[in-house]
Order: sequence, then C-alpha cells, then structure tokens
Amino acid sequence: MRVYGTIENEEGQRIWQVVTTDANGFNDNVYLTALCQDLLLQLGESPFYANFGIPATQSVQTQVPPDYWVMQTQQEYAQYFASLIISKVSRAANPTYKVVVITHQGAILTQEVAI
Repeated sequence: MRVYGTIENEEGQRIWQVVTTDANGFNDNVYLTALCQDLLLQLGESPFYANFGIPATQSVQTQVPPDYWVMQTQQEYAQYFASLIISKVSRAANPTYKVVVITHQGAILTQEVAI
C-alpha cells in the first residue's frame, strides 16, 4: 500500500514523500498519513470519496468548529489502528486537532493538525 504526503525540507519548500507499508507488513504509517491529509481536505474535494474531508470554509464563515466532521473521520480511520483519539486543541486560534495513535506495534504517535 502506498500514499503520498508532503514534508517541509531545510529550505522551507514542501516536497512530496512516499509512505509505504513497512517491512513487517503494517500499514499504520500509511493510514496515519491518509488521516492527516483527510483532515486537511475540503468536504467533497476527494475524487474518490465524496464524504471525506472537513467543511473548513463553512466552519470559518459560521464560526462553528468542524467537530462533527472530525468525529466522522475518527470513526472511519479507527479500524486501522489499535487506538485512535482525535481531540480539539483549545489554545489554538484556528481549529486544531491533536491526533494520538497507538499502532499495532504499540508505538504512540502524536500529531497536531490545523484545519
């Protein structure tokens, strides 16, 4: 399995990085990358899954955080991890969510995603 994600290099440029199944056959990193990208998508932006993404523009206009859509995303991806918790970061100015994943190998991965 393979997915592409972007990272920032030393010069500050965003470059594409390939994320694939690890040597032991686990796809935790693939699904974590896809989850973070899904949280950054606009609703309906995916050419394959119309129900993936967050209505960020509408959330900014109405000043209502997209908690419902984040919860749906959490339910969609929970099956791919031993544990998945997505919680709102209250100190952030923009809607920001903390993603905590426990992989099938027992590793704990944490990432904050600003929507």
